[in-house]
Amino acid sequence: MIRSMTGYGRFEGVIDGRQTVFEIKAVNHRFLEMQCRLPRGCGFLEEGIKELVTKNVSRGKVDVFVSVEADENIPADVKINHSLASGYVQALKELCAGYELKDDISVSLVARYPDVLSVSKAPENEEKLTALVKEAGRQAIDGFMSMREREGEKLAKDVLEHGQRIIELVGEIEERSPQTVLEYRAKLYERLKEILQDTSIDEQRILTEAAVFADKTAVNEETVRLRSHYSQLEELLTRTEPVGRKLDFIVQEMNREANTIGSKVCDAELAHKVVDIKAEIEKIREQIQNIE
Repeated sequence: MIRSMTGYGRFEGVIDGRQTVFEIKAVNHRFLEMQCRLPRGCGFLEEGIKELVTKNVSRGKVDVFVSVEADENIPADVKINHSLASGYVQALKELCAGYELKDDISVSLVARYPDVLSVSKAPENEEKLTALVKEAGRQAIDGFMSMREREGEKLAKDVLEHGQRIIELVGEIEERSPQTVLEYRAKLYERLKEILQDTSIDEQRILTEAAVFADKTAVNEETVRLRSHYSQLEELLTRTEPVGRKLDFIVQEMNREANTIGSKVCDAELAHKVVDIKAEIEKIREQIQNIE
């Protein structure tokens, strides 16, 4: 199934007794680029998250945000910086004595000074936390992928609608092109008749000139290739693997054929149809920039 590169997914809930948030969003990008915002001290989670994302995403700029509630069961170790506390107390006593202030030094007052108390916890169980985050990630990515598939389905439908319009215009060009040769031949005959007046007109010369004109303005090869490119476009849109780069190449080839047709036609009606084809190709190009 075709997928858009744009998507969003979020999981928020309790896993293994801990409130966990895993958020993932993506926008268009030529390659896969990923950035993770993780809790402090949890950089070890990044490798597992990247592994999880790359299994599902091949292109796009992906941002991941993870938040995990602290584990209350991990014991905390509170340490006192005695030398620093002693220095603060001595300084406060000197203030009291020097300025005849009330001596109201308390434990809570000293404890509030920077670095008097330091708290440290035992390190997280990396294996356990990684498993927890991956579980949250799988659920968030499920929603993320569903959104990308829904968007991809809309994109594919729109691309095919523009492609069908191109094929309609190609058919109109194929129908009109031979008529321009007949019109050219008739105009050439009338012009020579007007110039030569009573002198006889060389029919063979007119046929030769008309044949040269027909050869210069023939677009059969280009219209056949355009139809072929559209068939490839249809086939690619049925695949399950990422096809964005291949689609981009096909659209470039379609635009090349349209430009060649435009350089050959010498008829205003056909020229307008070529402009319409190029407009439809540009609409397809814009849409496939969103396809993975």
